[in-house]
Amino acid sequence: MSGPAPAFALAVDAMGGDNAPEAVLDGVELSAERHPGARFLLLGDEARLSPLLARRKRAAEACSLRHAPEAVPGEMKPTAALRLRGSSMRLAIDAVASGEAAGVVSAGNTGALMALAKIVLKTMAEIDRPALAAIGPSARGDVVLLDLGANLQADARNLVEFAVMGDAFARAVLGLTSPSIGLLNVGSEELKGDERVRQAAEALRESHVGANFRGFVEGHDITAGTVDVVVTDGFTGNIALKTGEGALKLMRDLLRQVFTSSVPARLGYLLARPALDRLREWMDPRRYNGAVLVGLNGVVVKSHGGTDALGFAYAMDVAMDMVTHGFNDRIREGIGLLRRGDADTPTLTAMR
Repeated sequence: MSGPAPAFALAVDAMGGDNAPEAVLDGVELSAERHPGARFLLLGDEARLSPLLARRKRAAEACSLRHAPEAVPGEMKPTAALRLRGSSMRLAIDAVASGEAAGVVSAGNTGALMALAKIVLKTMAEIDRPALAAIGPSARGDVVLLDLGANLQADARNLVEFAVMGDAFARAVLGLTSPSIGLLNVGSEELKGDERVRQAAEALRESHVGANFRGFVEGHDITAGTVDVVVTDGFTGNIALKTGEGALKLMRDLLRQVFTSSVPARLGYLLARPALDRLREWMDPRRYNGAVLVGLNGVVVKSHGGTDALGFAYAMDVAMDMVTHGFNDRIREGIGLLRRGDADTPTLTAMR
């Protein structure tokens, strides 16, 4: 984005999400404490928000409130949401498009947010398709996974661009100086997978991120932390995400059953409780809240609709990291290096 510096760090859709606006304002309260000096623009029903904001001192000091007469319901189709010009979600995205805010955070309707962001903010020049990226836990630390559902199909060029955007994401949000990258496949051998995946792998080896490209990775490598960035199409990525969420829930349920099954088991829980508390904190899904629609002219972060204040604050943290560390500038730099290498790399040239 060009022009004068934004007046606000983030625009916040105060009416989006299952627990809005209370959980959103509580999250903003936490975020204002974590980011002293930052300014936020709240969009929503002024009559509902004003008394709630007055009871949250830090948020009240950090926020400006702007009335939005409408809200996007969770079940509304994206095409219908596009017609709501006065919704809190639309006005928050408009603030980014005008340069008034550097980014937007919403816990509202995912399909509507993606559709509005694509149409209002538009895709960056030289990016074919934006992607949905998020952070998850692994045995070796946090891992970036993309695409998580923005594109059900992706060709070789898309996968290469996703890898460059994932590299920028890991640098900006995780603070990694040289993140490793892998392409999700049905095996790690070079001959595995279809033609588009093999072509993308060849192009990545020839590109400026080639030194950090580790080739193909499998599903178990995501949680093993084999690489820092896992790249795939949105169909596969969304299934991997939902499978991981289900596995975490199963683990929590099984542990609960085990430690409540008998008196000795309950005694064992008391002994193991400090370690289990650390495990619960490490695996807390709120820590990984905040999926990012990357590749647009502005920062767009989607919070889980059912999250609480802490989860929403983590989503705002992700957005603030991206704004502070110039995420979109990193993408433009990476794509620029990729394009400048076209003439010298036959695979990249063929993908144009």
